[in-house]
Amino acid sequence: MVDERFFASFIHCYFIAFGVIIGGAIIGSIGEFATGNAPLTSIGRIANNLRIWAIIAAIGGTFDAIANFERGLLDGSTIDLFKQALLILSAMGGVKTAIILIEWLIQEDIS
Repeated sequence: MVDERFFASFIHCYFIAFGVIIGGAIIGSIGEFATGNAPLTSIGRIANNLRIWAIIAAIGGTFDAIANFERGLLDGSTIDLFKQALLILSAMGGVKTAIILIEWLIQEDIS
């Protein structure tokens, strides 16, 4: 049975990843504007570059994730492996939602 702390972590991962993309892209574009570059174009570029960092920030860093995978594989605790995979998928969902929202706002395709 999955405990309530996991569901809280699942939701937190989603919104942390979402916030890293939205906040990082918007705040980063202020620097582009200050230097005379196009801020809307830079929002898309910055959001694309922040994808993996948002996932890493959302799951709490790479060492915790590696330790959970190790425990799942070596100790036979498959529930820990499954939980970690779900947290990563949650973070990826937050990133994808933020990217779609940014694409909608700036009317450009981010590849």
